[in-house]
Amino acid sequence: MATEAKLLLVQFLRWIADRPRTYADVQNAWQSTCPLNCAWEDAVSDDLVAPGPDGFLALTEMGRVRLNGAAQQPLMATRSR
Repeated sequence: MATEAKLLLVQFLRWIADRPRTYADVQNAWQSTCPLNCAWEDAVSDDLVAPGPDGFLALTEMGRVRLNGAAQQPLMATRSR
């Protein structure tokens, strides 16, 4: 089952893929003091996003592959306790 961190990473990749984003855009939208919510830091360290020649962050080839793979996975319903 996908963890919340993995789901946040996919959400972040979709957000980046949606339109050009600056580093400042990312910091403003994805800044968190929660150590478990580090989607954009994970995306950078996993080489899923990188700055493009125009200065905007963009998906790398690996990022596109990860996002496409996530799109093909069915959404898992969370269990109620």
